[in-house]
Amino acid sequence: MLAIGLVLNTLGIGLFCWAIFALAVYALPFFVALSIGMTALQSGAGLIGALLIATAGGVLTLVLGQVAFAITRSSALRIAIATAFAVPAAVAGHHVVFALSQFGVPSLAGREVFAWLGAVCIGVTSLTRLKALAETRSFEPSAVVEYPS
Repeated sequence: MLAIGLVLNTLGIGLFCWAIFALAVYALPFFVALSIGMTALQSGAGLIGALLIATAGGVLTLVLGQVAFAITRSSALRIAIATAFAVPAAVAGHHVVFALSQFGVPSLAGREVFAWLGAVCIGVTSLTRLKALAETRSFEPSAVVEYPS
């Protein structure tokens, strides 16, 4: 029984860590959607209206961020957009790794070291995934390929 519990706990923590890395790009849109949804709910939009407004705000943030990252040629603007997506992911990663490290690391200093390493890893993952999702494409038309008849 103990062995099954250890294996299932390890798989559960692994699945949780995989989800954190897979969802790292979506931290900024989630925070924007949460803020918009709470504001809409407090201003009297109702639960369904707040959910719809929050979903639209989150999707719009993600799409605009990816399009702006893909279209812009300025390195400074690309770095600013990537930083705007990576910082919330790093903050979320810091908190998640700090919470998970409480299970195996007894000292506070060790937990902080692991949390900061996790924040860096998840922030870099967010940058990499943003670059992969919004790959730049040239605006020049492609060459027309003619096939022999």
